[in-house]
Amino acid sequence: MALERTLCIVKPDAVEKNKAGHILAKLEESGFTVVALKRTHLSRQVAEGFYAVHKARPFFGELVQFMTRSPVVIAVLERDNAVVQYRGVMGATDPAKADAGTIRKLYGANVGENAVHGSDSLDNAKIEIAYFFAASEVAPSAG
Repeated sequence: MALERTLCIVKPDAVEKNKAGHILAKLEESGFTVVALKRTHLSRQVAEGFYAVHKARPFFGELVQFMTRSPVVIAVLERDNAVVQYRGVMGATDPAKADAGTIRKLYGANVGENAVHGSDSLDNAKIEIAYFFAASEVAPSAG
């Protein structure tokens, strides 16, 4: 397996509930190294740009409104097979269908407010990381 990086966004619902630290701790306990981290309040323009792939979908406006509601915590995670491993730790998009012990089962409320975002592929992870972090803000790779 190769050392990879993926993007994690702790969404407004989890930040509002003061669960960001718990989520980051769970990720570190699951073998991830946090190589970049920031807390920010997304502007409408930044949220619309990040989720532009969903612009034609009916939930786009609601998603942008939610993601700009309050601060988020954004992290770059590193480990072997990071994208697949993180998706497993996150759990299913719908917290009601997520496996016990996953982040979304523990901290998500519903499909719309499901605590975290994660990259769905290695290619998208690279794009998403570059969207939020300059190369100088991310620790050099350990691998």
